[in-house]
Amino acid sequence: MKLWGGRFQKETDRLVEDFHSSISFDQRLYKQDIRGSIAHARMLGKIGVLTQEEADTIIAGLQDILKDIEAGQVEFEIGAEDIHMNIEKLLTARVGEVGKKLHTARSRNDQVALDTRLFVKEEIQEICQLILKLQEVILNLSEAHLETVMPGYTHLQKAQPITFAHHLMAYFQMLQRDYERFQDCLKRADVMPLGSGALAGTTFPLDRQMVAEELGFAKITLNSLDGVSDRDYIIELASAASILMMHFSRLCEEIILWSSDEFRFIDLDDAYSTGSSIMPQKKNPDVAELIRGKTGRVYGHLMGLLTMMKSLPLAYNKDMQEDKEALFDTVDTVKKCLMTITPMLQTMKVNKERMAAGAKGGFTNATDVADYLAKKGVPFREAHAIVGRLVLKCVQEGRVLEDLTLEEYKYFSPVFAEDIYTAISIQECVSKRNVPGGPAKEAVLASIDAGKKWLEKNKQ
Repeated sequence: MKLWGGRFQKETDRLVEDFHSSISFDQRLYKQDIRGSIAHARMLGKIGVLTQEEADTIIAGLQDILKDIEAGQVEFEIGAEDIHMNIEKLLTARVGEVGKKLHTARSRNDQVALDTRLFVKEEIQEICQLILKLQEVILNLSEAHLETVMPGYTHLQKAQPITFAHHLMAYFQMLQRDYERFQDCLKRADVMPLGSGALAGTTFPLDRQMVAEELGFAKITLNSLDGVSDRDYIIELASAASILMMHFSRLCEEIILWSSDEFRFIDLDDAYSTGSSIMPQKKNPDVAELIRGKTGRVYGHLMGLLTMMKSLPLAYNKDMQEDKEALFDTVDTVKKCLMTITPMLQTMKVNKERMAAGAKGGFTNATDVADYLAKKGVPFREAHAIVGRLVLKCVQEGRVLEDLTLEEYKYFSPVFAEDIYTAISIQECVSKRNVPGGPAKEAVLASIDAGKKWLEKNKQ
């Protein structure tokens, strides 16, 4: 008979039993469930609901079950539905009738809320440590390429020269925001719901604060309805994960472009590339492509969670069982992507010559010509128009701005002088942009230094 089967006269249909059961995936929460049960039993012993001997027996039984699960010696039952009832059934079989007392003043509703919060807290901290490792690789790469000039783009058209270090540090900033988003989510997950019961608390004088302290929670939930029906922390994790994956997708798109024959800015290590079954010359950036593809998978989980929750009345509803597979897969996907993208970046080779050659094409120094005129008193809008005509002349004649003679420059504006050639050198274009956050070496070094300090502060 089911643990809840007292008022039922029929056994659950086999098809329904399989459909209803969540043990196939929520068995993953066994550690969290046992941790929560041990804390609950200890608290019941303290307040006198259990004798100290009963509490000790239950705790010892739970600890033995944990060891056996870890050793692969436990087979969970679909008929017991979920991880909570599987463990309770195992406990009762081991310690006898006293095991049935564990569920006093507790519901599976607040139990699963506790387990998923513990899981989210643990996984956020692991994800954050992986983000820090990726940021460290980016800092090292940036330091190595402070003077590696490359074209910066808008609309995927060459725009202005920057350095590879400057480009990489943009991703450092994105990852810093990602880290902070996960940390912010952690604050909302760090609230202990046990004691909420099914929805209305309990008549037993629980010491909820004791349980929270044992399990490492910062505080307890203040409304029992919200305590069992809140899944904001899971949705928030999926949201932070989606934004992180979006950043990965952008970076991977650039890696895919840069490794193409048209760009040849980088060469991915063989260990992070694959070949073709028919074309022997191929070296495909499949790792980057797969990360880009998995972004949609994480987005899908976020939308699934939001849609699942959007019309649910208070408090718990069975729909909410659907949160776990989305949560688990989101966490697994993000961690795998982090663990793969980090060494992929660390091992790639950078073609400095190709990047430098790319920076010289596409009139990336045109804005510097306009700035040159503006610094000599020409209104910027007028300077913009003059340079536009200069570029048109070059396009029509198949030339670049560096090819024009001083006389040709003066034809468009008498303000031009010999120093125009210094002003439009690619290195000068980069080094003169020495504003905070700019691509000049000094500015990027300051950004790297700030990044190192931030990283050191947040490392555990």
